[in-house]
Amino acid sequence: MSEWWQWPLKHEADDLGFAVVGIGRFGSAVCRELIQNGAQVLAVDSSERAIEDLRQLEPSIEARVVDSTDEESMREAGVLEMGTVVVGISEPIEASITTTLIAKDTEGSRVRYVIARATSDLHEKMLKRVGADRVVFPSRMQGERLGLELVRPNLIERLELDDQTGIDEIKVPAIFVGRSLRDLNLRKNYLVNVLAAGPKERLTVNPPATYVLEPDHVLVVMGLMKDLQNMPQS
Repeated sequence: MSEWWQWPLKHEADDLGFAVVGIGRFGSAVCRELIQNGAQVLAVDSSERAIEDLRQLEPSIEARVVDSTDEESMREAGVLEMGTVVVGISEPIEASITTTLIAKDTEGSRVRYVIARATSDLHEKMLKRVGADRVVFPSRMQGERLGLELVRPNLIERLELDDQTGIDEIKVPAIFVGRSLRDLNLRKNYLVNVLAAGPKERLTVNPPATYVLEPDHVLVVMGLMKDLQNMPQS
């Protein structure tokens, strides 16, 4: 598999939903990927223009104009009711730091996990000081990838062959452990083809039907994007 993606994401998809604060190219990409995978998303930005542009791209999204540096505004908008908050603000730095602090430290906040965008090493240190669980230095592509991994916690890597077909490397879902590929019949039940299976460093290419999956194994499967997204999660 290619190595263009190197973010180790341990966080599981959040049943409380996701708030994305700051709707630039990165934030918009995160929103789109989350929505396409059926997640509950609240998008907020201080710019009415940014919110309107997002609504034109994603008419169904819940999007609001909010001053994210104001605790009461964040509370009223519902941001603090979400389990995961992605702070996509890049500048001014003070705004991203204050937003992160409000999400993590406000009394009664239900936010459990904050991912914040940084523009420098110093910015990263400051975000971590105020409670960011994870700090990233993103591009637009990484925004899409982050959105995908937030709703696909067992996804290790994806290679897109075209706009419809891809190859996913995933952690073996718990419901697959102890079962053979014949029993699972992934081609029939999930419409995907198994290319390899086994421990990550010792994959068996084209494994036999009798191959039994274990907890530390990964699966490499190929299929249509919509079918890959329907694979069970860990």
